Amino acid sequence: MITGGSRGIGAGLVRSFAEAGYDVYFTYKSAADKAGELQAELTGKGFAVTSKRVDLERVAEIEELISDTASKEFDVLVNNAAVLKYVDFLTAKVDVWNEAQNVNVRAPFLLSQSFLAHMMERNWGRIINLTSIGGQWGGTLAVPYAVSKAALIGLTRSLAKLGASRGVTVNAVSPGLVGTEILAGEVGTAEYKKKVEGIPLGRIATVEEIAGVILFLAGDAAGYITGQTLNVNGGMYFG
Repeated sequence: MITGGSRGIGAGLVRSFAEAGYDVYFTYKSAADKAGELQAELTGKGFAVTSKRVDLERVAEIEELISDTASKEFDVLVNNAAVLKYVDFLTAKVDVWNEAQNVNVRAPFLLSQSFLAHMMERNWGRIINLTSIGGQWGGTLAVPYAVSKAALIGLTRSLAKLGASRGVTVNAVSPGLVGTEILAGEVGTAEYKKKVEGIPLGRIATVEEIAGVILFLAGDAAGYITGQTLNVNGGMYFG
């Protein structure tokens, strides 16, 4: 199960997991066309991929997702979907705060609560949360987002302790700048060059590099790693 799988890192995850032999179920909210195209592309190649529209800000829709997939035995849950809005903290409305916490923290909490129970029954499972460098060093342009991603790290550590004795690992992956649609429009600009100059490795990450780390955490080779936040940021932050 991958949330927010229609574009960006999420779409890369859907493609990478499918190509690695997993049956993939992914959610999306508004990008129905992209979700449909991705599913058609991968099923056309013989991969087992299913998508469902879910608004993760609505508890009822999360509960419906859990109910609809209750009969499936998921080995891996990737909480990838997130809301990021740049706002002036001093004038930001509470609605922006609520949306960030609901989608970025509450939805992973509810999904993990259900999936962890089933994984513990089977004595095996992987939960992987996509956090952000902003949740580690703070963010002045998107405070609600940064706070929610810091909270997700706390959730990761707590769930890791709950699942460890039953063969379930829970980890977070914290990307820096990634070459998704968000940055595509900035390529070649002075702002883009300034961002790249701040990365010790001298470039932004590819979606495939983020997906590769998550695939590793989902596999048997990472069975002794839990409660960790793996930084994939080109050296921007060493914490």
